[in-house]
Formats: sequence, structure tokens, C-alpha cells
Amino acid sequence: MRWKERQHKFSLDDKNKADLTGLVFDIQRFAVHDGNGIRTLVFLKGCPLRCKWCQNPESMSSKPEIMRIPHHCISCVKCATLCPEQAIEYREDGVFIDRDKCTYCGECVEKCYAGSMTIVGRYLTVEEVMEEVERDRPFYNTSEGGVTFSGGEPTMQSAFLIAALKDAKERGLHTAIESCCLCSPKTFAKVLDYTDLVLTDIKHMDSDRHKELTGMHNVQILENIRMAAKTGKKLRIRIPLIPGCNDSKENIKATAKFVESLGANVEGLDILPYHRLGEPKWEQLDREYTLSGVKPPEREHVMELKDLVTPHCPNVSVGG
Repeated sequence: MRWKERQHKFSLDDKNKADLTGLVFDIQRFAVHDGNGIRTLVFLKGCPLRCKWCQNPESMSSKPEIMRIPHHCISCVKCATLCPEQAIEYREDGVFIDRDKCTYCGECVEKCYAGSMTIVGRYLTVEEVMEEVERDRPFYNTSEGGVTFSGGEPTMQSAFLIAALKDAKERGLHTAIESCCLCSPKTFAKVLDYTDLVLTDIKHMDSDRHKELTGMHNVQILENIRMAAKTGKKLRIRIPLIPGCNDSKENIKATAKFVESLGANVEGLDILPYHRLGEPKWEQLDREYTLSGVKPPEREHVMELKDLVTPHCPNVSVGG
């Protein structure tokens, strides 16, 4: 089934699990950092935030997208010739893609001799996703692992997410979500019904500054995190530490106190220092990376902040 044909099956309001499809941009197996044990990660496309440091910018749009690696291109012009929508143009400075015209038909990807183009996002049913997840069941059983739904923001595809989580629970699997927690309380409550562990970032405690960095205020985010704690769900909080954005002592201390207020259901807090590994993806999507040139934080500063939060939070760790 071609991309556009499969797209017509997608509906967030579809209540028939056999017909319901979700837009998945990656499935990673044998993951060990996104929940307990060995896990399979299912990445759903679409996110309400626009974090300046996003390491997976291909997850932002709720539609499939073309990613193009410029230095792989051999200037054969085949993609521009074949595009039925005339969305691709070859210019002196390289290939230009009119993304408003693109219908994700896949002609350019199929005929790209150099493999410089890919379509990010494929429509899968719940059953198709769970077939992939089930392949590693022996590892889940021996490590107390399971499946983690990530993104983007998985709650943007709430009907599909809830159906997949419910299916996983019926199969006896441990379930987790990696979520920014920005969705309606009603939706989040339904998601929590089938979720064992919530992994979430706290990007900034000041709501106005949060909007400057991500495009959205954080009031609903914090309320949903409180809801998860009150309902007894296990939580793991993460701080993506971005130099010049959220790494002040005042903000980190405020974050630690908020985490402390959530109570005993918080399993730990992870400080995740900024890195630039996702920067090339922005260019591949023809987007500007506004943090270009920002360097990872100094180790001494990171450890100083760890010492600051340790009195307030259990099991504080520093990521790679």
C-alpha cells in the first residue's frame, strides 16, 4: 500500500482497533534507558512543542516527511523529473523541496540512486506494531522489560496510543510512555489507565520562559505530572540541560523542589546534558537550528547542579 493510500486509513476517532493506524517514525529494539529492563521503543510522530534543542526534529510534524542528506546527492535530477506534484526543483545550490506540495507518494525515494532521500513516518496498525514488540518477548521476560511509547509526543495520537497500550497490557507486558505531558487532562487520564511508568522531561519551571524555549506554556504539563503522581503511577523525571536556556541554579533548584513535591512515586531524576547529535537532522528537513554553536555544558557545572538537586530527589543520575 502506497503512502497516500495508507494515510486515508488514519483517524484519531476510529474505535475499531483493526482499522486504526498510527504514524510511526521508528521502532528501536533492545533499549535499556527508557524504562526498566530491556525494552522496545515505538516512536509516534507529532509533537505540540517546538523545543529549540530537539534531537528528533523529524518527530515534530504529524505528517510523513521527506528527509534528504545533501552530501549523498549525485545531482542526477531524477527526483525532480519524476515528482508528479512538481514539488522538487533542481537549483544551482542543490535540490529544493516544496514541502507544501509534497504528498509523500514516495516516487523520489524509490528512484533516488544515491539513497539521499527517505520518507519519515509509516502508518501501522496496532497489530503490526505489537507484532514487532512481541519479537523480543524472551528479553522482556528475563529482564522485567516491556514496551515504551515515545515520540514526538505519543498522546497526540491518543486513540492509537490508548489502543496499543491496552493491547500491550492484555498481553501481560510492562508499559511506559515518554511524554511531555501536554495534552488534555481527560486524555492523559485515559492514557494512564494502561501505563505503568511515565518518563517525562521538565524543560523549565518558569511558564513564560518555557514558552520562549518550546513554543508552549508549562501549566498543563505540570498539572498532568501531578495527576500521574496522585494516581500512583511510577514516574521518572528528566532535565534536558541546555546551556543558556535552563541550566541556571535557580531553575534547577525550582525543578528539584517540584519533583520533591510529587512524593514517593518518583523513581529517580536524570540530568541529561545537551549534545549536538541531532543537529544534522534539522538541515535534512530544511529547518534552521537556532542553537548552532552552543557547546555541551562543562562536566564541573553538571556535577554542581547534581549536588544541588540530590537533597530533594531520589536516585539522581547524569546521562551520557
